[in-house]
Amino acid sequence: MNTQLLKLLKSYHTADPDENDMLAQTINFVQNNRDCFQRTLLTGHVTGSAWILNNEVTHTLLIHHRKLDKWFQPGGHCDGNHDVMRVAAKEAIEETGLAVIPVNENIFDIDIHEIPGRPGIPAHLHYDIRYVFKAPMTNEELVLNEEVKALRWIALGDVHRFNASRSIVRMVEKSRVSNTGAATIT
Repeated sequence: MNTQLLKLLKSYHTADPDENDMLAQTINFVQNNRDCFQRTLLTGHVTGSAWILNNEVTHTLLIHHRKLDKWFQPGGHCDGNHDVMRVAAKEAIEETGLAVIPVNENIFDIDIHEIPGRPGIPAHLHYDIRYVFKAPMTNEELVLNEEVKALRWIALGDVHRFNASRSIVRMVEKSRVSNTGAATIT
């Protein structure tokens, strides 16, 4: 059932009016689609993403997505898993090779975005539920998988050079609420 996600969504609050609209749309979508965690729901589906910050909250880890040819936070399809935070953690580990640690179990951000169609798969929406994780920023070479063209720790002040979408900028702003990110991510 979608009960766990609905409870998290209904307890989530945001000051951003656009995100508030997406929150209402996501609640409606989850309430009206029992199969919202399945990618076989061709109109759209719930996905989980990991906003990964270094321990000092000065950098985030972004991936250059091979198929979409854009820089994003790691994430992916739930494929039937109703525990979206677990999905976000699994995708982060698969796409970065890092052992990420959830900061808490709260939703960090919500976004709805269109995924372009490709042969056999029509354009559809991702109802993306984002959680914040931390990982140590080391000099070790990061591991790429087949979905990732590149990955890089990027200073929060430079993220807009890689992806200036409102969705990404909003997460940077939330990360900067305080020097430690304490207001939103402790």
